[in-house]
Amino acid sequence: MKILLTILIALVAIEHVYILYIEMFLWTQPKGMKTFGLKSKEFAEETKTLAANQGLYNGFLAAGLFWSLYTGDLSVSLFFIICVCVAALYGAYSTKSNRILIVQGTPAFITLAALLINRFFM
Repeated sequence: MKILLTILIALVAIEHVYILYIEMFLWTQPKGMKTFGLKSKEFAEETKTLAANQGLYNGFLAAGLFWSLYTGDLSVSLFFIICVCVAALYGAYSTKSNRILIVQGTPAFITLAALLINRFFM
């Protein structure tokens, strides 16, 4: 179970590093605009500071998850996975898009379930 948890936590962390990269560095590029469904280059330019801020927060989530792997503290993993789940829920609600819930939330909710099973049933 420990290996599975490590893989799941690492995948969520890597996903958030990728989100950081797109939001901070590719927001105004075709890849970033396509990923987030931005309608115009002008809008992307106007919102790039906000996107970079979002990217930074995703980086903090990834850093927390990597830190939890480094320390081996599953309580820290649980905290940061819950943060990712909340972010996915709020992102889906605030943007009126289930895409965030599926892309960002699914790996996090699977990891949360695995962490809870490990905590309470193993």
